Amino acid sequence: MILFAGCILAGFGLLFTPPVQSADAGFSQALVKISHALIVRCGGHALVEGPVLRAPTGSFGVEMKDGCNGANVTILLISAMLAFPASWKLRALGFLGGSLIIQSLNIVRFISLFYIGQYSLFWFDFAHGYFWESLLLLDTMVVFWVWANRVCRAGNAANASR
Repeated sequence: MILFAGCILAGFGLLFTPPVQSADAGFSQALVKISHALIVRCGGHALVEGPVLRAPTGSFGVEMKDGCNGANVTILLISAMLAFPASWKLRALGFLGGSLIIQSLNIVRFISLFYIGQYSLFWFDFAHGYFWESLLLLDTMVVFWVWANRVCRAGNAANASR
């Protein structure tokens, strides 16, 4: 628990450093561009203005701010994986796979908020503040559980073959 808490504090502390904040802003803009490309690829219409995905009518836009790019739940996942007894190879695979899953879901989240916000600000606030926050946290816990389960199985298989 101490290692987990230390990793979380270090991870969130790094988010406040200028080099990481700059990289974080660039990452957020990349996620907006990916979201835009997916919307256009699927026949939708949207405009990109920096970290903002805007409806073509200009009536609604959703901005990718700090905390909206999935960095916080990725830090949670990586901290849990660092604190769990596993090989560095399995941890690295967990970091990569888990981060991809979280970011994929986060892009779905961002696109859905873009469309929900054009329909209703009430439902946008609900989806943004409650539904998606809870779902991303749950997704992170499920990814960790699946990874930890596989790590334990790999350990049991290695012990059984000895």
